[in-house]
Formats: sequence, C-alpha cells, structure tokens
Amino acid sequence: MVRVTTTDRRGVLRAGAGLVAGGALTTGCSSTGAAPHSAASDAAPDAPSPASSASRAAGPTAPAPRAFPRQPAQIAHGPRDKPRVALTFHGQGDPALARALLTTAEKHGARLTVLAVGTWLDEHPEMARRILDGGHDLGNHTQRHLAVNALPETDAHAEITGCADRLRRLTGSIGTWFRPSRAPTASPLVQRLARAAGYPHVLSYDVDSLDYTRPGAAAVTRQVMGDVRDGSVVSLHFGYADTVAALPDLLDELDRRGLHAVTTTELLS
Repeated sequence: MVRVTTTDRRGVLRAGAGLVAGGALTTGCSSTGAAPHSAASDAAPDAPSPASSASRAAGPTAPAPRAFPRQPAQIAHGPRDKPRVALTFHGQGDPALARALLTTAEKHGARLTVLAVGTWLDEHPEMARRILDGGHDLGNHTQRHLAVNALPETDAHAEITGCADRLRRLTGSIGTWFRPSRAPTASPLVQRLARAAGYPHVLSYDVDSLDYTRPGAAAVTRQVMGDVRDGSVVSLHFGYADTVAALPDLLDELDRRGLHAVTTTELLS
C-alpha cells in the first residue's frame, strides 16, 4: 500500500490553507442552511448547460446501479464481519480541493465514493471522468442540493432525475448510488422516486465526520475514528480544507486498525 509522504501532506495542507484564505469553500450537507449559490443553480433542473453537453470525456461507460439482495432499500453500512469501510464524499465545492482529496486517496491505495451535485457537474464536467478514472464510485446527490425530503413530489423527482441526466450525459450511466441532499436518510417518497429513477438503494451512512462544521483536521480524524468500525459508511465532504488536511492521518489511522478504505460497491460486494 502506498503511503502519503510528509512532503505530500505538507503540499496538501498548503493547498487547503490557500483555498481557505481565498474563501473558496462551500456549505455542508446539513439538514439546514441555504444551498451554495451558483449561476447554474438558477437554471431549470432539467436544462443541460453547454459545458455538460459538450464535455463528455472519452472513456468507458461508467457502472450502473446494482441491486444487493441482502441489503435494505436504504443502506447505512456494509457487512460487519470484514475489515473494510467506505469513505463517501458529498461532491461539490472548489475542484482543486476535490482533486487534492482524490490524489491523496489514490497515493494511499484507497478508493472513495463521490455523490455529486448536478450543478457542480454543470460547472466542472471534467470532474466526473476524473473521479471514475481514479477507480472511485460516482453517484447522484440531487441536482441543486436542496432539502429534497421537504420538496413536493414533482420537484423532488426533478432533483433526482436532473442529476441522473447530467451523470448519464457525462459518463453513460446515472451513477452507482443515490444519496438525498440535506438529510442523512431519504423519506419514503424520496426512496420511491429514487427507485423509479433507477437506483435500487438509497445510500445513507453510520458515521458523520461533521467536517462541514470546520472543526479542524485533527477533530475530523477524531470524530471519524471514534465511531468507525468494520463495514462503516463515513460521510465526508468535498469543499473543506479541514477534510483535505485530515485525510492522510485518517487513512493512516484506518490502516493502524486494519481497516481498508474501499468504494461502497466493493464494501457491499
């Protein structure tokens, strides 16, 4: 397994600190608060941006969602008898931070699961192929990152299918997973809509890193390691320098416990 060197870690810390100084962060996927605003957020949920339509990167079609017969409709964790965990990331925010996280994970031999926001894919369509080319899972985190459980059925449907359409145009697949935005679990209505859109399962989690509260890198690592166990699904976020800075130590701590970070698909297979 490849280790992150001190030089690598310092470089990641410097990159993260610079982005903090520049204010290039986004809000977290909590149940409250306004979604990050962007020009793409004002567009109709099903309106493709020029970048999305023209930027499908060359590469094989991405994996489609799979049904796992022994798993519930809403999955919070994987098998408890294998030393594996899934680090899942809510995908939005500055792409430089996202690339730093992906590169750190890859150098360490870890694979992540990214649940992307549709408007983020509109603004940064190249990130879809970057995630897949790194061996990571890519999924759907709604189109505009609204509180999807609180939306009327028509609007909730548009949020799920809008992001699915972006993913399909960019990768040939709607992505392997769906996670509701601004809630740890999906309501029965959102579960039904996700299933109708092609997702047999909703992906929840059993460990919340609370990284969106910006507690500092050490606190992110402590929070995760205090709750993680075999089969855990951990909630983390792109867009936060604390998370970038925490990831090398977090991966080292998981190694010390004999836990390997794999994609959610691998966790459940």
